[in-house]
Amino acid sequence: MTVIPDDGFPLAAEFPDASQEQWRRLVAGVLRKTGKDVSDTAPEEMLSTVVEDGLRTRPLYTADDSTTPEGFPGFAPFLRGGTPEGGAVSGWDVRQRHERPDPRRTNEAVLADLEHGVTSLWLSVGPSGIPLSGLAAALEGVYLDLAPVVLDAGDGFEAAAEEFLRLLDERGVESPGGNLGADPLGHAARTGSYEKVAERTAAAARLALLCHDARPKLRALTADALPYHEAGASAAQEVGCSLATGVALLRALTDAGLSVEAALGQLEFRYAATADQFLTIAKLRAARRVWARVAEACGARDAGAQRQHAVTSPVMMTRRDPWVNMLRTTVASLAAGVGGADSVTVLPFDHAIGLPDDFARRIARNTSTILLEESHVGRVIDPAGGSWYVERLTDELAHSAWEWFQEIEGAGGQLAALRSGLVSERIGTAWTERRAKIAKRREPITGVSEFPLLSQPPVERDPAPAPPSGGLPRVRRDEAFEALRTRSDAHLDATGSRPRIFIAAIGPASAHTARTTFTANLFQAGGIEPVHDPVSVDAASAGEAFRASGATVACVCSSDALYAEQAAPVAKALKEAGAVRVYLAGRPGELRETYVRAGVDEFVAVGGDAVAVLSSALDRIGVA
Repeated sequence: MTVIPDDGFPLAAEFPDASQEQWRRLVAGVLRKTGKDVSDTAPEEMLSTVVEDGLRTRPLYTADDSTTPEGFPGFAPFLRGGTPEGGAVSGWDVRQRHERPDPRRTNEAVLADLEHGVTSLWLSVGPSGIPLSGLAAALEGVYLDLAPVVLDAGDGFEAAAEEFLRLLDERGVESPGGNLGADPLGHAARTGSYEKVAERTAAAARLALLCHDARPKLRALTADALPYHEAGASAAQEVGCSLATGVALLRALTDAGLSVEAALGQLEFRYAATADQFLTIAKLRAARRVWARVAEACGARDAGAQRQHAVTSPVMMTRRDPWVNMLRTTVASLAAGVGGADSVTVLPFDHAIGLPDDFARRIARNTSTILLEESHVGRVIDPAGGSWYVERLTDELAHSAWEWFQEIEGAGGQLAALRSGLVSERIGTAWTERRAKIAKRREPITGVSEFPLLSQPPVERDPAPAPPSGGLPRVRRDEAFEALRTRSDAHLDATGSRPRIFIAAIGPASAHTARTTFTANLFQAGGIEPVHDPVSVDAASAGEAFRASGATVACVCSSDALYAEQAAPVAKALKEAGAVRVYLAGRPGELRETYVRAGVDEFVAVGGDAVAVLSSALDRIGVA
């Protein structure tokens, strides 16, 4: 007999409970219908997805997958947030980045941002941004006691800090927020210059002492994980490198005379937020947990709340169809807020092209405003907490990051690991694996590898200052496809037309539409314009249609049934008409040799290496 609880919400109480075993049987039945052998493998394993660091996301999570809840918001290990109220009072700090070298124009942009919702500023100072002599002009009219400023000056952090502190004294500001941005290890990772790291770290420690004694709300140091993320690091590698950096800075600060608690209060951590929202949420939660473990090991368990600054990932930003970046940064900033970041920087959608215009900056700041003021994301403490999936992913990511951190420490610490090449080697391996997925379009990039628009005019922007270089590389997800599109653009400029491919569709639209769409999408990703006129051809008309298209390569598209009847004669006609390369969309199966003898040179299908196919096609067409 089923007992319905008298709570006013019986809902499914009248239905028998479903077991996980029932779910497995049903899923196994569906998998068998698709031809999968499920005799030796659990359905969960067959439907699992491998993400970064060997972690797997499963199709179903239950209470059996949950981890032991750890703490409360504002209490060690700070998994659920660094403060007791989380972001429920005012949400996160909306921090906008500025790097335009013209102090006057920067000042106009800064004042506009602060007037329309931005709550703190992140300024690039020095050769890669605002000239040091123009810092005062860039901050003219800014209430520095109300709007915290975070500096990013690379190896010039001492001079930038001195100028900023002078400006504070000049304006009579005693207790500003913000961060002086000293990050000797991060700069070394970006530039490959390790000779003066110890000297610069000692200088950063002196700034921390100054801040601790005279300006307690101002922090001095940043443990920036962006150099590792921008080199292609996985989430665990990014967190592990930030931990190793933080520990190195803690040692320097305590050696300089600060207590462990005071040293912890001088650090801010910077992480990338990506459009993989759950991985971003888990990364920020895991980073707080493992840093709290570091603080506990140092004897300051209750002072281990990690201050986090999340920045929407530069790696995910695309140069083609940059408007899609608005969607990517929206998801990333949502994930950063849900993950508990204290400050969030939304990079403008044109960040990968150059310096942002007014509209791009407006969209960037309004992204956080909408999430905070309209969606009220900041009013809930740890909204992802309690999700079996998120808790499990957080736990597994924390363990993976901790293992990497321990390996770095075993190698002598972050500086030694950078010098020896350990960090670059491991990050390079991770990026190579990810790049292969991107090339095969298993990690699709909308507007670039999927649904590209060749007719879209390029977006023009003023060039951004050159960032520091010489150390770890800076990668982008779109880089391989961008190189192909650049070749196509050069061909267009030189000849007046793009490289073309003729789509030889066989039979009615119902038979060929799926593969003609796939083919057009594939080749446009490489800047190759598809010509699909006439809509359908046969062996008698294929040659003439191909010659009229102006193309030098062709792709046969239809259903498997029509391939068996007509693909070979159509391919032969295309070859006789002068096609230097004939593709066939789909997997050939048992008829491969028949198609090859008829003239098919290559088969293209889902899961193939799109970058290799497109690069070879451009070569065949004669595109430099």
